[in-house]
Amino acid sequence: MWIRSLCLIALSATPVFTVAQRRTSEPIRARALGVPFDGSPGPLDAITDVKGVMVGNTTLISGSGPLRVGTGPVRTGVTAVFPRGESSADPVYAGWFSLNGNGEMTGTTWIEESGFLEGAVALTNTHSVGIVRDSMIAWSLKQNRLQHPWSLPVVAETWDGWLNDINGFHVTSEDVFHALNAAAGGEVAEGNVGGGTGMICYGFKGGIGTASRSLSVKEGGYTIGVLVQCNCGRRPQLTIAGVHVGEKIPQNVPYSSIGSTPDAELQGDVGSIIVIVATDAPLLPHQLKRIARRASLGLARTGSTSGNSSGDIFLAFSTANPAADKEPGPNTVRTVSNQRISPLFTATVEATEEAIVNAMVAATTMSGADGHTAIALPHDGLQKLFRTEKQ
Repeated sequence: MWIRSLCLIALSATPVFTVAQRRTSEPIRARALGVPFDGSPGPLDAITDVKGVMVGNTTLISGSGPLRVGTGPVRTGVTAVFPRGESSADPVYAGWFSLNGNGEMTGTTWIEESGFLEGAVALTNTHSVGIVRDSMIAWSLKQNRLQHPWSLPVVAETWDGWLNDINGFHVTSEDVFHALNAAAGGEVAEGNVGGGTGMICYGFKGGIGTASRSLSVKEGGYTIGVLVQCNCGRRPQLTIAGVHVGEKIPQNVPYSSIGSTPDAELQGDVGSIIVIVATDAPLLPHQLKRIARRASLGLARTGSTSGNSSGDIFLAFSTANPAADKEPGPNTVRTVSNQRISPLFTATVEATEEAIVNAMVAATTMSGADGHTAIALPHDGLQKLFRTEKQ
């Protein structure tokens, strides 16, 4: 993780639980806290369990105190996902779905038309989509990666303006290049990293999260991997593995001053979520659109109702069928039959739910613009709730 500069202030938050809220420097994930998710994860429980997928981040954290547009505080970044690795220009079959469209994901009209995703996917804040998109084209030109005389990169966003100087346009081409060049397989950084650095989820600190599911040999032996940039939901909605967690932790909810009334936060979801689904199952574009739709059910498991101001946009791609668009064709491709696709739907729902929770578990309390603070989901409190549920 690259942090251009770091100047965070420590703030205290009064927990609803009497137990100590311990945080360590070691990454902690929801399963380690005893959250009983459904399904069987892959070895890393990450999108990179799908062979070839690589993830890179640029994390920008600097400044504290009052907001000064153009100066900071800065709490933002870029996350890049390569379907076939940083060195491959081979496109992948893809499909996308918008559950609620108060958001942006560029390049989707060409995915809808062609059925292919060409190159990486990048995630950032709402007001940096343009520079990230243009920088991805510049990077591809530099790498001699363009397949055509034109390029339509896929860049998606969520809004981090509560913590970040979003109108200061702090993301640069250098930052985008770094995220792309830093992409790697293996473990994926979660929480306050990359495009998720300044995000808030269900009134807790949100960010980047990931999870995966491995299907049995009988079900095809395929892998589904999910990466989310989560910035959605209201505190009372938050549900984790069926437990109404948000209702148990009602204090220190951000956003209370947004809108025309003091309780504007209660009027509907006030953020967004981007979900990227990867699989090695051989699926065609229309089937991948069906997969993308199922991310909605994973989101719903965590309590979101996809409110009017929420941009909930999902993309699914398959790393199977290499050279499917090879010239001059015709090309032979394989596909899972529709009668065998349901286990992949289930895996998508399960992995999406877990990825969202992993983002909150990994995130740490962050303060930003004007001293606004998003508290971390308390680990000890979460464990206590699930111990109570078992009794």
